[in-house]
Amino acid sequence: MKTYSKRLKTYEKITFDTKEILAGMSRLKGARRKPTSIALEEGLLHDLKRLASKRGIPYQILMRLLIADGVKRLKQAA
Repeated sequence: MKTYSKRLKTYEKITFDTKEILAGMSRLKGARRKPTSIALEEGLLHDLKRLASKRGIPYQILMRLLIADGVKRLKQAA
């Protein structure tokens, strides 16, 4: 025998502060990115795509991570 729970009508109406929501969204959005263009050899691009698919991420994200890691290492070495 199926039993159903009654729908309660005791929920109160909730109001949200739009400014707080927008402020929270902008914090989560992260830093702005500027589109760039780079010419890569086909073999290197193929390797990047293969490595990215193994990790389950888009290859552009992998490229961004590798570049950020390289810049971080160069800064530490300087």
